[in-house]
Amino acid sequence: MTTHLNQPREVERLVNGMPTSDGAGVKLLRVLTQDLQRRLDPFLMLDYFHSDDPGDYLAGFPDHPHRGFETVTYMLAGRMRHRDNAGNEGLLGPGGVQWMTAGRGIVHSELPEQEDGLMQGFQLWLNLPGRNKMTTPAYRDIPADEIPVVTREDGVTVKVIAGEALGVAGAVSRPDTEPLYLDVQLPAGTRFEQPLPAGFNAFVYVYEGQAQVGGRAQPVAARQMAVLETREERDGVRVAAGDAPVRLLLIAGKPLRESIAQWGPFVMNSREEVIQAVEDFNAGKF
Repeated sequence: MTTHLNQPREVERLVNGMPTSDGAGVKLLRVLTQDLQRRLDPFLMLDYFHSDDPGDYLAGFPDHPHRGFETVTYMLAGRMRHRDNAGNEGLLGPGGVQWMTAGRGIVHSELPEQEDGLMQGFQLWLNLPGRNKMTTPAYRDIPADEIPVVTREDGVTVKVIAGEALGVAGAVSRPDTEPLYLDVQLPAGTRFEQPLPAGFNAFVYVYEGQAQVGGRAQPVAARQMAVLETREERDGVRVAAGDAPVRLLLIAGKPLRESIAQWGPFVMNSREEVIQAVEDFNAGKF
């Protein structure tokens, strides 16, 4: 099944990301940073981690709180153990996804269950609308074999984590932000097109090879994010591979258009709500 777009979106800008560390010293690349939150609403953050040096990841992410949004962890290689104070536990393995709704407050840890080898994957933060920020926390562990994968005759392979692609519904759907989360593999010389509603914000993150994005085939190198323009007449996204294969994420969603107030792991709609989140956490109310 193929899609033909009339006017694919073009690349608005390229983002290289910021090397940083988080948790107990895990080294990662922060691709979607706080200054892009309004532009890429409803997405708040995207981190990429990729290392075979245990010193870069072994300390993991000990107990820490969240309130007001969802975290989506997608593992490409390695194993990470999730535990939280709501009694949830799961082992995130290669190809698996952990989708956690922090809601009114949750405390969790994410710790590696390996002492060597490659650790590679992503964590995406997805905002919740104001009316749902204090919802009951929830957790879902989705093994790789429960995530739909579609392979076309030309070898293009699309893993549908959320949303819908090539006529296949993904493992997750959300009513307010309607996120699309695809992992796309392009053999050399192939292309893939995905329709998108005009008002959705969208971006492409290339993690292997060099992609060509948009009608003008803008080159996007590995470890670059392409923010895609949002214009009424554009009907979707086109990505292509040149002489070498490419792997990339295509992520899009319906903006909430609400105020964003963030302090560390708390994302609310106002400064007062963030202060309340800090007080509630310190009082042991999560």
